[in-house]
Amino acid sequence: MERNLHLGWLSTLAIATALAGCHSSEPAAVPAVVPGEGISTAVVSRFDLANRCFLLKADGAYVASTAAGFAANTSDASTAERFYMKPAGLGRYLFYTSGSALMTGSGTAVTAETVPTDGADITLDGDQGRYTARSLGAPLSLDASKQLVLGGTPATLTFEPATGCTIYPEMPVGIDAPTFKNAIGKPVIGFAEVHSHMGMGSEMSDGSGNVGPSAGGVLYGQAINRFGAPEALKNCEVMHGPNGALSAENIILDFDPLAMHDTQGWPSFIDWPQDDSFLHQQMYYKWIERAWKAGLRTMTIHGTTIEALCNIARATYGDKMSECVDMEVGVQQVQYMYDVQNYVDAQEGGPGKGWFRIVKDPAEARAVIAEGKLAVILGLEFSNVFHCRVQFLPDGSEISDCDEAEIDSEIDRAWELGVRQIFPYHDVDSALGGTGIFSSILNYVGFTDTLGFWKTYNCPDVEYFTGEGVFVAGAELETAPLMLGSDPLSQALMSATGGVLPLYPPGRQCNARGVTALGQYAIDKIMKKGFILDIDHAELSIKQYMLDEGAKVTPNYPAVSGHGGHGGITTAQAEQMFRQGGIIYPALPNGRDFARFISQIKPVWERSTSRPLAVGYGADSNGLRTLPGPRGADSEPIKYPFTLFQGPGWGPQYAAAGIAPLKVDQLAIPGGKVWNMDEQGMSHYGLMADIVEEIRIEGGEEATTALYNSAETFLQLWEQTLKASAEARKRPSP
Repeated sequence: MERNLHLGWLSTLAIATALAGCHSSEPAAVPAVVPGEGISTAVVSRFDLANRCFLLKADGAYVASTAAGFAANTSDASTAERFYMKPAGLGRYLFYTSGSALMTGSGTAVTAETVPTDGADITLDGDQGRYTARSLGAPLSLDASKQLVLGGTPATLTFEPATGCTIYPEMPVGIDAPTFKNAIGKPVIGFAEVHSHMGMGSEMSDGSGNVGPSAGGVLYGQAINRFGAPEALKNCEVMHGPNGALSAENIILDFDPLAMHDTQGWPSFIDWPQDDSFLHQQMYYKWIERAWKAGLRTMTIHGTTIEALCNIARATYGDKMSECVDMEVGVQQVQYMYDVQNYVDAQEGGPGKGWFRIVKDPAEARAVIAEGKLAVILGLEFSNVFHCRVQFLPDGSEISDCDEAEIDSEIDRAWELGVRQIFPYHDVDSALGGTGIFSSILNYVGFTDTLGFWKTYNCPDVEYFTGEGVFVAGAELETAPLMLGSDPLSQALMSATGGVLPLYPPGRQCNARGVTALGQYAIDKIMKKGFILDIDHAELSIKQYMLDEGAKVTPNYPAVSGHGGHGGITTAQAEQMFRQGGIIYPALPNGRDFARFISQIKPVWERSTSRPLAVGYGADSNGLRTLPGPRGADSEPIKYPFTLFQGPGWGPQYAAAGIAPLKVDQLAIPGGKVWNMDEQGMSHYGLMADIVEEIRIEGGEEATTALYNSAETFLQLWEQTLKASAEARKRPSP
């Protein structure tokens, strides 16, 4: 069984969804007292307080810490409490004391607590430097003894910039300097990430909402949390059991039920996240910030799931109330990205000020990038897109859950949500056609949803594009589930089939199910709407259909393979993609593999297009799959700190564009985890910056130039997509 697949979905959900999301009674890690650097500018907006040190006044008196909590009882600033104002959200704050406690409301009391609870999430109202506050919906006020309490007449709060704060514990970035900006009207310098899943995690909120998990709860950890990294990435014992002994990854995927891991998260992260495990969060927002500072300029984030596996989990050990419908889970993840944007805005000083910007067209993306920010493109990746699930009947006929009207409606809904990139196909057959085969186990997963096994043919004996991180077509199919026999998937299969399982001939098998009439209709509508079209996961013949449909308009409708060509890509198809303005990016290579991919793709690229060579990245982070491992003991090690944009392996274009050299430190939590890329591989997305240095070491200037060309090439593809879409709308539907 191949290890680096969306197989994270496969049996892990069948078992691990039974386990609750990770929550622990451990207190947040307490950092050493660090002098906060107060900012002398006046506070006007309630957003101006973000991540700064202040003295607080309530009704004109300074607030000091007392044995009972806090009191506004002094005119002496030297005795006043220093509050580090950590945003919990837009207009919401954690009041963090110099003693590493949080101002917290409970009942009518306001106390100092070391463990964050709902009462520490305090909302500020007002403007122009004068505010009121609410905790748990009740106003912050003063009693007769000037003690801070909840309820009664709201106290008027003002803030004075100060020093001497204890900084709230948070994940470091390891790049202290600001990132670069691109000149307006000039080609973008930066790299593109075209395949990630930031919406996956144990909670689709900042922790303050009542939103369930994605991935059926199997992936522990959050991308954001109102209480920061100590809460978002804490101990996962509840999900994985004592010492990790109940991890579904151990029990099912690794066939090693005795395996264990240390469940401690922040700040030590002894055993997770790691490059070879996909059951822990890989896309905490500070890790994305590190990659952005290193030059990440476009990032596609797909809502994703596999309905078949979620249903297995729900029917066995999972949450009976969990949402499993592909389209609905995907939409929730897309909506969650707007919450992420708001949270980052809060950290950076208010609405629109954050570096994480969701964009809906290439012009908006270019404007965002010109400001030095990250352009985020929303996408969808799952089998039953537009609710187009299929079930196969014993007589050979099939039933579809969607029709043309529903396809139209769901396409409009996705567009209005801001979705701009789509996979029409994924790991399980749908009413739109067949999935590209790359894993035997997905045949059995798919059966639980479609009630039919794959019908196959011997994959064509043609030349395939087989670069590093690119899949060939088909797979050698097993004739029985790759399970031990007692797991829920095996039991469900044996019950549904009476033990009669399919037999397949030797050799690589491709899916005989091609594009259906509904599939042709959906592809036409996708093109006419103007979505960026990702052809990965589609059956080989369907990939060809989409490419040929794209060739029918001028300019051609380009295609994306940002996921390593799941289901296979022939060399002829690769050449056609490049001629038509498309791209192929490798799936999660380390620096050595990326450099090899450059050498493999270069001759195909150069005989197909005159565009500058451009190769971005498809990390599939949080896609329930492993990330790139170390390059090996024979590789030249990364020497920290390293410098981007200057020196060996960096061309003259950076200095010409006014991009200053950027020093990147080794990512380390003071008193906690130190990440070493050479030893541990890419444990999470923050080490994308370190992958860049690996690419420089392994591939030199040609490789770094191709990488930093990729954002511009992606934007040009998007611009061509919209032009081709306008032409496609002039032709009749199939």
